[in-house]
Amino acid sequence: MNVAELPTDTDCAVSWRARPASFVSLMSLYESNYIRLGWLIEDLSAVEGRLISAVDGDCPLHLKVEERSRYTTTVTLTYIFEQEMASLADPDLQIRVYHDARLAEVQSCARWHRHAILESIRSGLARALGERWLRNVMLNKWLDYCVERGHRFGATPALAR
Repeated sequence: MNVAELPTDTDCAVSWRARPASFVSLMSLYESNYIRLGWLIEDLSAVEGRLISAVDGDCPLHLKVEERSRYTTTVTLTYIFEQEMASLADPDLQIRVYHDARLAEVQSCARWHRHAILESIRSGLARALGERWLRNVMLNKWLDYCVERGHRFGATPALAR
């Protein structure tokens, strides 16, 4: 599917009274994250196990289903960097997907990011916004980046572990 053919988040209803980091704007951000995660993962309610999306010009993107229940799925989304003594997961986001409400929320992420672009997003927002807002804006921007680079997790990914 072409990126231009994907559903958009432009119809996410945000009240004119909503301010950044307010409850209303945070819920709209969760809705946008759900839509963008759907661009990356073909079937959010059926994805299983560990998957890797590999595209030219970018690091392999790792997805791991941590937990699944009737209404939610918790996944980890990250890049894995090999270092001298160990592997480093960065940005190492744990995302809870609420299928019935069609929302996706970052529950946790690495405190500091190895990539200058991710750290600049985090640092720039940290002064003005709460941690929950910050984590979810970062996810929103990163999902855009991953989709633009060509990453996808489908029913039959190129690489699976």
